[in-house]
Amino acid sequence: MSDAAPVTPLVRTTKMRVVAQDPSVGASNGKAILTALVDVPAEVLASGPRGYRVQVVDYDASTRRLYPPLDPGDSSEAWMAAPDSTVPDSVILEDPRFHARNTYALIMRTLARFEFALGRRIRWGFANEGHQINVAPHAFADANAFYSQRDEALLFGYFASRSGNRNVFSCLSHDIVVHETTHALLDGLRNRYMEPSSPDQAAFHEGFADVVALLSVFAQQEVVAALMDRPLDGRARQRGPEAGVLMKEDAKLENLRDSTLSAVAEEFGKEMSPIGRSSLRHSATMTPSKDALKQFIEAHDRGEIVVAVMLNAFLAVWATRLQQLFRDPRTRFIDRTRAAEEGARVADYLLTLAIRALDYAPPVHLEFGTYLTAMLTADREVRPADELQLRQQLRDWFGRFGITPAAVSGDGAWLQPASRFSFERTRFESMQRDADEVFRFVWENRDRRKLSLYEGAYTRVISVRPCFRFAPEDGFVLRETVAEVLQQIRLSAGELSRYGVRQPDGMPSEADVMLFGGLTLVFDEYGGVKYVIGDAVLDPTRPEVQERQSARLQSLWERGFYSKKKFSMRRFSAVHRRRALSSLAQIHEEW
Repeated sequence: MSDAAPVTPLVRTTKMRVVAQDPSVGASNGKAILTALVDVPAEVLASGPRGYRVQVVDYDASTRRLYPPLDPGDSSEAWMAAPDSTVPDSVILEDPRFHARNTYALIMRTLARFEFALGRRIRWGFANEGHQINVAPHAFADANAFYSQRDEALLFGYFASRSGNRNVFSCLSHDIVVHETTHALLDGLRNRYMEPSSPDQAAFHEGFADVVALLSVFAQQEVVAALMDRPLDGRARQRGPEAGVLMKEDAKLENLRDSTLSAVAEEFGKEMSPIGRSSLRHSATMTPSKDALKQFIEAHDRGEIVVAVMLNAFLAVWATRLQQLFRDPRTRFIDRTRAAEEGARVADYLLTLAIRALDYAPPVHLEFGTYLTAMLTADREVRPADELQLRQQLRDWFGRFGITPAAVSGDGAWLQPASRFSFERTRFESMQRDADEVFRFVWENRDRRKLSLYEGAYTRVISVRPCFRFAPEDGFVLRETVAEVLQQIRLSAGELSRYGVRQPDGMPSEADVMLFGGLTLVFDEYGGVKYVIGDAVLDPTRPEVQERQSARLQSLWERGFYSKKKFSMRRFSAVHRRRALSSLAQIHEEW
């Protein structure tokens, strides 16, 4: 017999207790602040806490105070993760150690959700490609929170509550922490989405961050259950003959929107309104219009269209699944816990899809119709049958806002290319991770019958990412490699007409203009080209490419992204700029 000690299985995740929404939301008894135990990647933390991707340095620039770091080895704090423990409200509201732990856990959970959806590790979008993002839970005394690419940091402010008897900490708001973390992750995945482009791309960063934040909230069964039980405007929910059940009438789409969604909309922004956390309330009540894109030009207003579409698609699929539980005419009600579980499951899947779609989106010049096609493609790849009717709901709700898929296929997903590509001088093993090998493939297939890249532009491969997707229908892993190809060319405004691009009205001919284009290439597990997504920077054989560049330049000129004095392009700011707290000021997030 062997005397070897038994092998202890390696723990992949650990439980951490977080504020489930924000401190204004209590449990169903209306007393304690609602918390939830969430899974985060397990690691050996240093004091802070500081880990391999996130390091909390709790410095308050307003008071010049450095809070003592949380010690992960302190046994006195083990109760924060105990499944049966309750964190006192006083600790949640006042203890900086809980704030540090809460912020760390939510950031790591969001990172894990992205990595699960995309099937690979994700880097931050810093110029030096650093591995760890800095986090300051009490960064300054101001009603603001933002991601700073320059500082490689997530910075959370705090401010006086409406009653004035305590401080409100943005680091305790689940959706704010996830929202800002999403900005940082999206910057790492598609850093060109920070660049000036169409009104849709300017709006996408905000809309997508809100979608991820809100679906992360709804993906917690504790939150859904609490919201379903919560009185709305003093009115009790419709109840069955006994407590804890959901009536068939309450399971309809309209009633779910009026109850659960309205409940969370009422809570979002009660204290956080100075930071602008009112998007859900606006999105929940937004009336669909085919002219929505013409009505909403400003980035944040336009981003709410994406939020409205995704929330309504979530509710529609949830309602459909609940109605299936009432197929037996004798069934008058179902268990509310089961209903909450179904809602959390739908939110979790839609969250995964929203993230996974980024791999099927172009590297530059994203538009809402393109993102819709990316989602339809991502879902079709792992769920060909659409048994959840999710793709149908997405097409329907985007269509109500006048947004149609960018692809011309019958199901709105990307078509596979008909071109025959040359692989004679490339090695697929290297193409799965080597940008130089992918560039050789790109260069040898650059002509208009294949990739249609513009030879006169500066061209480079900016990322190569092997991916693994889990297909729930057959249990197999879908293997793909996603590469991004960027093209750019610098011209004076007076030269644009030579390339079929219109000079914006009023732009001086000597103005310096940079045009961008690019492709996302998706290779299958055998090295074949599955999808070619996007456009070259210029394409003389396709007038629609030059027309889109003309429209982008005109839009950017009209929106002031070119200085009329210096003729230089202003980048989108990567942060939410500081805003003065004033009862007279109308406070908005700004890029």
